[in-house]
Amino acid sequence: MNTGTRWNTIQSLFLIVLGAAVYSFGLHYFVISNELMEGGVTGIAILLKYAADLPPSITSLVLNIPLFLLGWKTLGKQQMGWTVLGTVSVSFFLWIMEVWIHAGWIKPFRAPDDNLLAALYAGLTLGAGLGLVFRYGGTTGGGDILARLGNKKMGWSMGQVILVFDALVIGASLIYLPQEKVLYTLVSVFIATRTIDFITEGAYAAKEFTIITDKGEEMAQTITAELERGVTLFPARGAYSRTEKNVVYCIVGRSEVHRLKVLVRSLDPMAFMIISDVHDVLGEGFKPE
Repeated sequence: MNTGTRWNTIQSLFLIVLGAAVYSFGLHYFVISNELMEGGVTGIAILLKYAADLPPSITSLVLNIPLFLLGWKTLGKQQMGWTVLGTVSVSFFLWIMEVWIHAGWIKPFRAPDDNLLAALYAGLTLGAGLGLVFRYGGTTGGGDILARLGNKKMGWSMGQVILVFDALVIGASLIYLPQEKVLYTLVSVFIATRTIDFITEGAYAAKEFTIITDKGEEMAQTITAELERGVTLFPARGAYSRTEKNVVYCIVGRSEVHRLKVLVRSLDPMAFMIISDVHDVLGEGFKPE
């Protein structure tokens, strides 16, 4: 293992553990203190906390052990190694939070009259923690292992497996929690999902331009000169007209979208433009990895 690879591995390990710490903080500080819920195996552990006062740090780890054994044989040692790291880190930091709260060193955030505020901040912290874990190759076990197994063995969509599993756990919480708590939990889950996407896909958002035009060479040169952005040209032919055209492909920052649209229209008013969102751009002119 060379120095660069070793450093990337150390960085990934650190950020997975940091993400687990943020996630565990959010669970105790916002979710459990306001009797909200979470999906997956962690949600089962939280439900056992409400029903029988069992510590989530222990129950979440115990519930994941059979899944570790099942996944280890199927998913491989390396992939499961990162999963075990994330899961054990979450249990460890949940235990730290339990000790600190019991000792009075941390007072959880309680908002009996404003559950929406608790749900919003729960979603942000849970999403930020899970986003870091997922971005650097880890998982928190539970539904993630089941999803990977279902995808590998049965060809099921990982997202659908996780969604169904989370829905079953959150739905089961209606046995103990009032309906409004479950509805606030859904708000938290939505915010967490959006936060995870933001972190895993990249904080830098750009726009992708695909332009079909008869003036590809001229447009490419002008974009390069005016915006100082790289451009790629693809040869194309209209299926109906059978005329030869160029496809101009370019990525620009959000602040440059209007300038590029005006520039394209000035060069070729009949150009066909497709503008799409891009969430993670690496390379010259944008951001390094």
